[in-house]
Amino acid sequence: MVLFSGIFFSVNGLNTSMADTIENPKETCHKKQEKKSPMKTVNLYDTTLRDGMQGENIFFSPEDKIKIALRLDDMAIPYIEGGWPGANPNAMRFFELVSQTQFKNSKITAFGSTRRPHTPVEKDDTLKALISCGVGTVTIFGKSWDLHVNIMEITLEENLAMIRESVAFLMDHDREVFYDAEHFYDGYLDNPEYAMKTLKSAVDGGCRTLILCDTNGGTLPHDIEKITRDVDKALQKSFQEPIALGIHAHNDCGMAVANSVTAVRCGATMVQGTINGYGERCGNADLTAVMPILRLKLQMNCCSLDNLKKLRPLSRFVSETANMTPLNSRPFVGHSAFAHKGGIHVSAVMKEARAYEHMDPVLVGNARRVLVSEQSGKSNIKYKAREMGVAIDGDSRKHHGIVSNIKELEDEGYQFDVAEGSLKILMEKLTGQFQPHFDLESFRVTIEKDKERPCYAHAMIKIRVGDTVEITAAEGDGPVSALDNALRKALTNIFPDLNAMHLVDFKVRVLEGDAGTNAKVRVIISSRDENDIFNTIGVSEDIIEASWQALADSFQYKLSLQNQPTDNLNT
Repeated sequence: MVLFSGIFFSVNGLNTSMADTIENPKETCHKKQEKKSPMKTVNLYDTTLRDGMQGENIFFSPEDKIKIALRLDDMAIPYIEGGWPGANPNAMRFFELVSQTQFKNSKITAFGSTRRPHTPVEKDDTLKALISCGVGTVTIFGKSWDLHVNIMEITLEENLAMIRESVAFLMDHDREVFYDAEHFYDGYLDNPEYAMKTLKSAVDGGCRTLILCDTNGGTLPHDIEKITRDVDKALQKSFQEPIALGIHAHNDCGMAVANSVTAVRCGATMVQGTINGYGERCGNADLTAVMPILRLKLQMNCCSLDNLKKLRPLSRFVSETANMTPLNSRPFVGHSAFAHKGGIHVSAVMKEARAYEHMDPVLVGNARRVLVSEQSGKSNIKYKAREMGVAIDGDSRKHHGIVSNIKELEDEGYQFDVAEGSLKILMEKLTGQFQPHFDLESFRVTIEKDKERPCYAHAMIKIRVGDTVEITAAEGDGPVSALDNALRKALTNIFPDLNAMHLVDFKVRVLEGDAGTNAKVRVIISSRDENDIFNTIGVSEDIIEASWQALADSFQYKLSLQNQPTDNLNT
């Protein structure tokens, strides 16, 4: 490997040990490596904390950003972009916290622009903020598209000077500098000669890592391929010392990951992106997809296999911190990424996983899931029973009976492929293994409304836990909220771990619209604890009854995951 101005560049010739290869092709769907082989190294550059925050409804406090940065550091992401110093108090506070935080594997990067037009670099506030924020790595962007230069109402020559002088100023202050060539691919398609001049200006200023940006997200992979190859060839021909290229792709055509991978195959050695693809408009290249594609599909060295197993937990952590619902269909790390519903699929997967899986989900910290629905067969039931710890013997008649029961219930409106908590309880009931942690004796719900305040609800509930009868009452913003509060109040003295569970989503679906207010409704409740999110379901013509079914199942399911109740049971 070769270092230029502190920047890691060369990517060929890196050997990996057998411990870092993928074993057992039947389990991982990859060929076993019989000997050491060279792997191209690709540096990952995470911009979740800056570009990701430009996404709609995405916000991280400075403290949130530190927590995410530490998780990225644990993943050994080489570069973490923290924000634009001086642009807002959030960014400034983050860099203050960075100075008090130790990072073991990652470099925190500050982001900014070239100097303002006709302003000496030593007087430019943006460049001064980049120097004073205290980090050793800086990324600045400049204009590569003559269209934008004209919009700024400056000359093409002034833009080139802004790039060259800004890079040189930062290099003179001993900073590691990356240059983001904003709108490069669009600029190259319009005016390749000028776009290349902007890159040359950055190199003349001292930068040795140039990031080609598809800022509008409209470039397609075949253009990414041609332009990246042409640029790489031209740069290596024009300069005696090697120049590293990177890619920064947006997802407006749904091509950000494909474009990033294409650029790497054409010479790029850095990929900029965000966790979960968060970012402005349609988002950025999703590193949760880029990383396994590079490491597992293309055998490139962007992270270790051990760190790759942390990918799904990282994705969920960032989603939770952003207060965004995780996307089930997100490749590699989504809840549905390795889910199987059709009976034929499940039967095949149980015999040979790679028949319907392109890789082992364990490699990215995910897990195989088998769904049970009216499309299920005996294979689904057998798999789910084993997964959930429900004992089912080899009697095929019992399997058929469970499948038939599930299909009858789904005909009534239940949907067990989205309510695995209720599915586990149902399977235990059908096999005589269900042991309820509480039994309902009765409940009463009242709604009050007057002209001075909105509706509010009272619930009184009577339940039995073993030989103990609990009667409690509680208020809530609605009948389900009141029932939840009353049930929780009755149970938490006996099962204190319930405090870790709370409702995160409540969905109501009318099943027979032509029946008007007498229609049957389906209620799905999503609950979460410290480990996971789980769904339960209820169906009835009465929305309170359907809600109670789903609510009670959520408590029963949570309690089934725990050990025996505490000694408070006998008090």
